[in-house]
Amino acid sequence: MSGFTDIGVEKHGHVTLIEIRRPPLNFFDLSLIRQIADALGQIDNDMDSRAVVLASQGKAFCAGANFNRPAGFDGDAASGDGTTGDLYREAVRIFSNKKPIVAAVQGAAIGGGLGLAVSADFRVTCPEARFAANFTKLGFHPGFGLTVTLPEVVGKNNAALMFYTSRRVTGEEAFNMGLANVLVPQDQVRDEAFKLAHEIAENSPLGLMSTRATMRAGLADRVKAQTDHELAEQTWLRETEDFQEGIKSTAERRAGNFKGR
Repeated sequence: MSGFTDIGVEKHGHVTLIEIRRPPLNFFDLSLIRQIADALGQIDNDMDSRAVVLASQGKAFCAGANFNRPAGFDGDAASGDGTTGDLYREAVRIFSNKKPIVAAVQGAAIGGGLGLAVSADFRVTCPEARFAANFTKLGFHPGFGLTVTLPEVVGKNNAALMFYTSRRVTGEEAFNMGLANVLVPQDQVRDEAFKLAHEIAENSPLGLMSTRATMRAGLADRVKAQTDHELAEQTWLRETEDFQEGIKSTAERRAGNFKGR
């Protein structure tokens, strides 16, 4: 597979690696999410590929949107080539893929980056990783379908705790709450992700796709409905003073001085 600018796609037997190549922080935008969705679509049509490893170069898995760019947050992580709605439509495509995905989370998975990690079926991580749904710290509403996907992984109460506090969860805490399936030393994360993916890929591809379709039945539709709601909430919050203060305070690494307006 070729033609991608921000990801690498490599086959390793029956497992295909999708590697995000925007180090060190691997910020996402519409282009990146579309490329991942396109790669997954190609993998769906390759019966020789039975499982996927989603990984990234650099110190972060995906640090979300880059709020420090001059354009600010423009709905698509300041890329300037689309809207939040466009990005979420591509995200729904990711949730519509047919092959099991193992995410190798070696570092930070923040905001929409957490949403990308949760789009995978399983997550392999390490103590140094950090998981955060930091939207309320920004004066914003969660997105990328996280308000439906995160509760399904960690339970409604744990998801609410992450949303309401915007706290960063360590790799060990993520493992204990079920957000991560495997916890290993940082230098073993990718190898362990491949190990799990190869274990999955040893099974019947038809049986795998059939079972996965049952296990994730209706997920893409739920994500579509929820991202529509998330977008509506994000649209009005983006116009508030609190959102501007959230962006500014985060960039300045200080607590926000929020006014509720």
